[in-house]
Amino acid sequence: MNQTLARLLRLIEENDVKFLRLVFCDLFGVQKNIAIMASQLPHAVEKGVSFDASAIPGFADAGEDELLLTPDPDTFSLLPWRPSEGCVGRFFCHILRPDGAPFSGDGRALLRRVQREAEAAGLCVLLGPECEFYLFETDERGRPTQTPFDDAGYFDMAPLDRGENVRRQICLTLEEMGIQPERSHHEQGPGQNEIDFRCASPLQAADDLMAMQTVVTAIAAQNGLFASFQPKPLPHASGSGLHLNFSIMDGGRNLFERFPSREDARAAAFLAGILRRVPELTVFANPLPASYRRLGRMEAPGRVGWSYHDRAALVRIPAASGADCRMELRSPDPACNPYYTVALLLAAGLEGVAEKLPLPDADARGTLARGAELPVSLAQAAELAQNSEFLRAHLPEPLLNAYLAQKRREAGMKR
Repeated sequence: MNQTLARLLRLIEENDVKFLRLVFCDLFGVQKNIAIMASQLPHAVEKGVSFDASAIPGFADAGEDELLLTPDPDTFSLLPWRPSEGCVGRFFCHILRPDGAPFSGDGRALLRRVQREAEAAGLCVLLGPECEFYLFETDERGRPTQTPFDDAGYFDMAPLDRGENVRRQICLTLEEMGIQPERSHHEQGPGQNEIDFRCASPLQAADDLMAMQTVVTAIAAQNGLFASFQPKPLPHASGSGLHLNFSIMDGGRNLFERFPSREDARAAAFLAGILRRVPELTVFANPLPASYRRLGRMEAPGRVGWSYHDRAALVRIPAASGADCRMELRSPDPACNPYYTVALLLAAGLEGVAEKLPLPDADARGTLARGAELPVSLAQAAELAQNSEFLRAHLPEPLLNAYLAQKRREAGMKR
């Protein structure tokens, strides 16, 4: 028994953990899990826990009937909202084929691989997500309604902001799980909230997002509410975005520091690479028909370009100093699979660095320079992705085809 497993078993015994949830994501970003008894952890680590891959959307198209889950020891966390006696722990998992080879559809494995490519290029990429969501009231049977929890607006306070205590519970729960939220506040829409995270490695940031969605859903339910991560749950209110803040470090130096006055060539090329590839990967970053009712409206970007100040820009370079310097991508929404989305964005940025791609100018007034449009519908996004050599270079063809086939069905396309 290795030291890591022995340490986990001691921790599990000390905390009276009886159940372990083994969590993974399907191709479309929906979390799945199986619960095992805590006594079965050594077997799960050494042999894996099998499951029916044909029942998981998108996985069956990869030609696998059975796959294995093995817990990632670095992701263990207690679930604080579960009972304190006989409590529940959680692992995010590696997905393996029966012969022990990595499963090609495992988004965590894809993101880990691209993250290592960045490290091999001498770059440490950090990601800080900002996630928006809505809180809705529920009816007498606990079913969600379309009635927002409050009528507050941007940065409002209690009593207008009725979500203040809910956000407090969420942030404290995340801290108990070892996740570091930095800020939380009421957003523009009625019942709309935002939680921002401290920057971390891309893989950890994606894991934190998945954990955050679970926590928000659980804490909302405890308060008789329903949490929605849909991109546009109310037709006449702000949509919910998933803003992704990328920093690039080299030897402890932030390459986005002093960007307005002295652009670092690699940071500029990374940003240029993302600008070039965003339209063709938008089908992953904005995966639902409703995603396109958000883009281009109420400060959500609708075209490709960047700015120092404009919050309607696709990419914004916020006013910051030191470790907080970064580029902020504002188009993704929280319905996406963060592992695939972040992996593709990171690959696009690294491609830009490798090619020393020039960065188009931003307008001197800080407004958005003219550029290509983002897709205006899921159908258009799927067509752009279908013809993308970039996507086919980074994603297994069976999985990409399965994903796009589902998106075409959701968009009402005939093929």
